[in-house]
Amino acid sequence: MQRVEEVKPNNFFVNQCKENEQLGRVLLGAHGIYTLLTMNGTLEGRLSGRFHHELTEARDYPAVGDWVVYVGDGRACVIIQRVLNRRTLLSRKKAGTTTDEQVMVSNVDVVFIVTALTKEFNVRRIERYVHQVYESCARPVIICTKKDLCEDVTGRIGEVERVAPGVPVYATNNLTGEGMADIMKECVSGETITLIGSSGVGKSTLINHMLNAEVQDTKDARSKDDRGRHTTTHRELFTLSNGAFMIDTPGMRELQLWGDSDTIDQTFEDIEAYSHHCKFRDCSHSNEPQCEVLRAIDDGELDDARLINYHKLKRELKRLELKEKYGSHRTNRMLHGPNKI
Repeated sequence: MQRVEEVKPNNFFVNQCKENEQLGRVLLGAHGIYTLLTMNGTLEGRLSGRFHHELTEARDYPAVGDWVVYVGDGRACVIIQRVLNRRTLLSRKKAGTTTDEQVMVSNVDVVFIVTALTKEFNVRRIERYVHQVYESCARPVIICTKKDLCEDVTGRIGEVERVAPGVPVYATNNLTGEGMADIMKECVSGETITLIGSSGVGKSTLINHMLNAEVQDTKDARSKDDRGRHTTTHRELFTLSNGAFMIDTPGMRELQLWGDSDTIDQTFEDIEAYSHHCKFRDCSHSNEPQCEVLRAIDDGELDDARLINYHKLKRELKRLELKEKYGSHRTNRMLHGPNKI
């Protein structure tokens, strides 16, 4: 395995181009210089003056995974003229009080949500990741690393499956590579995969196993919390031996959601299924009579903590929508009333 040296677009992107236009896929981007993967190998590119002038939002700039049209023969820095329409887009809200979008990667088919089965394990965080993947229109797969350090692998896998119904879940041993054969079945030739997760959960080690090469630096886990140290600092595209592509991403301390509150039901499809049998069509599953969701919790069919997180994520996304529309001052008043924060 080696880093990608050339790449061929599929018809979705080819059909957006005029005859004889040159296409490249963004491998890296920093300080206005982009590394492109093309049919002619790896080239360096920058934005044309007109393209740069026409950009209005952060999401309009090329991101890792994007297909772009460029001009030039590669003997000098080629000029990027536009970004083609994306099939999928994985974003999050920038940290802080801003409502700006931060694009992570584009045009990925599958997102591996990587979590460790050690002290880092948190099913509420997994729910957040699953929702964001559904929001991107990609397919989620959950990879649970460090099974050799977990005393109850079966129990924890069961917890993951309950909060991510229908999502494939795999466990792997970072040291030996146990479980990698099953994970590789999710890597389809021609598709693009990316990995997301907290710092130190073993994404770089997982990539090295999948690529069968030491392409990503790794560091030993800290003894106090069983977590590896943050090693990936940028997004980069690789190719697997079977023709699938992979984009690594830096670890995240937190994932602030980006998207629409109306899409949350796909992540919580078990709650959505029960809600169809509630007495009231607009039931909020809080204190309404004959609420099937609350009945399922009382009978032990649903986890109360899952419903609490469902409401929390709904509020978080609704707050984001209102901030974008009205600004932060009115958002608090609309969500909580004039005298509450």
